[in-house]
Amino acid sequence: MITVWGRKTSQNVFKVMWLLGELGLEHQRIDAGGRFGGLDTPEFGALNPNRKVPVLRDGDLVLWESHTILRYLAARYGAGTFWPQDPGERALVDRWTDWTATALQPAFMDVFWGYFRTPPEQRDWAFINDGLKRTARLFTLMDEVLARQAWLSGDRLTMGDIPAACTLHRWYSLDLEKPSFPHLEAWYGRLQERPAYREHVMVSFEELRGRLAF
Repeated sequence: MITVWGRKTSQNVFKVMWLLGELGLEHQRIDAGGRFGGLDTPEFGALNPNRKVPVLRDGDLVLWESHTILRYLAARYGAGTFWPQDPGERALVDRWTDWTATALQPAFMDVFWGYFRTPPEQRDWAFINDGLKRTARLFTLMDEVLARQAWLSGDRLTMGDIPAACTLHRWYSLDLEKPSFPHLEAWYGRLQERPAYREHVMVSFEELRGRLAF
């Protein structure tokens, strides 16, 4: 059985959990990190010397870094569906995975941490508004792509959609004024029709409100 270490409210963890759900793979998740702690134990350090979640174990293979785990699961268990066989098609999937890591997630996390996870009296609104502007520019790019096709990499859901799509539930849940992105909103609607997205991504994150400690 596949085992994942990480708390369900971690965005990097629920990327992995969502793909496991889409692939229908038997798995268990062990709470770790955040209020659950456990990352400083020798046992966890042997799994991941960085002492971060998620960590995945599949048989004798132990992996860390969420996008590496996504690539492994997609290649091993979702070849031809979540992981295209053609190198060119696969590259179209990979570019969205990498783009999310280098562009979208850093911008959005500035908003999420600066606004939701910071106590109101400590918020830096110049920092938050800068993050909002950067996130909006990136969502505009996605909106233009989704005006032409149903999913980021083409006509079906692939691994490349997962990292970017994991930002949407939190984005649309924040009580902040936001610009309208009609095609992005339609994409979010399609995502909400997927049971694995609802189960693993659309989870309450209220425990993180105003908490900078984890």
